[in-house]
Formats: sequence, structure tokens, C-alpha cells
Amino acid sequence: MESFSTLIRTASREQHEEVRGSTFISDLLGHRLGVDAFARYTEQLWFVYGALESGAERLAADPVAGPFVRPELFRMAALEQDLEYLRGPDWRSGMDALPATREYARRVTECARGWPAGYVAHHYTRYLGDLSGGQIIRDTAEKTWGFPVKGDGVRFYVFERIANPAAFKRSYWELLDAVPGDELERQRVVTECKRAYALNNAVFEALGEEFPLSA
Repeated sequence: MESFSTLIRTASREQHEEVRGSTFISDLLGHRLGVDAFARYTEQLWFVYGALESGAERLAADPVAGPFVRPELFRMAALEQDLEYLRGPDWRSGMDALPATREYARRVTECARGWPAGYVAHHYTRYLGDLSGGQIIRDTAEKTWGFPVKGDGVRFYVFERIANPAAFKRSYWELLDAVPGDELERQRVVTECKRAYALNNAVFEALGEEFPLSA
């Protein structure tokens, strides 16, 4: 029988590729957008991770989601350091979530409150995505705008408490394989993973409209 982690990775591969191929990310990685676009994206991450991490404490003792609540993954403190660097000390006063971001955060909150396995789907797509592919964005930002290596502006992408990302990801796959639930529930979680990718892609589409290729 196929492991749950393999099922998730296989079933959501197409949506993952769509996110990686979004126009906004392609332009960002292609050095065709300015630092303001990067800062705007960082702002949207703050809203999404706020939803993920505000629900974490409540879920810490949950038998399904609890094992995934790992403080070494938490990103909000790093995001706020980055935003202060990118936007200045009054960064909070100018924060504005795109409608697509609000919908994304709303769904994360909804799962955190009523469906722990669904929360795991969002946890997986975000944290493992930024631990892996996010490093490409960090490297691009450092080279394009001269940010300090693994420093201000890109701290979000630096998981200082994870010494061996490959080993951490292996342990994460094991956690996914141990998630309790029958086949129907597993399929629901896979569907939620696809939804998470779609919500993320909608944010990229909105950012692409806000930052057409002109910078």
C-alpha cells in the first residue's frame, strides 16, 4: 500500500508545479521585479503564517495535528524582522492583505478550528515548501537586492533551528505516514493539499496583477 506521504506528494505534484510556474514567481526569480514586489509578497506571507501559527497552540495537544506543531518551524518572528527591514519601523501601519490572501488565511483558520487533518494539509504545503523551494527565493533576493546572506530581509527563509533539512524532511514524511484516519479521510487531506496550492497560486496571480512586468 502506498504511504500517505507518497500519496500526498504524487497527488499534488501538478498543483505544486503550477505554483512554481506562476508568472509572479517567474518574474521574481528572473530578476525582473523590484524589491517592492518582494516586500509585498512578504507582507502576504505574514497574514498566512499568522493564521497557521495562531492556531498552533490550540492544536499542540491534538492527536492528529499536535505532532506537527514544531517550534523550530515557526516563522512569524522572522517575518516581522524582515518586514521591519523592508518597510521600516512602522511596517504594521501599511499592512494590507490582498483578497486572495484573506481567503487563504480564512481557510487555514477554518481548518485549525474544526479539522486538524486539514490543518496538517496546509502545514505541509507551507512549511515544507518554504524549507525547500523557498531557498531559491532567498538566494535570488540576496543576489538581486544585496540583502545580507541569511540576514535581514530574508530571515523568513532561514530555519536556524533545523541543522539538517534533509533529515528533518524525512522525519516529517514519517509524521505524515502516521496520521490517523481511514482511506476516505486521507483522500480528503489530499484534496485539501490541492486546495492549499490553489489558494497560494491565487495569491501569486493577484501579486502578478499588482506587479505586471514593468519593474
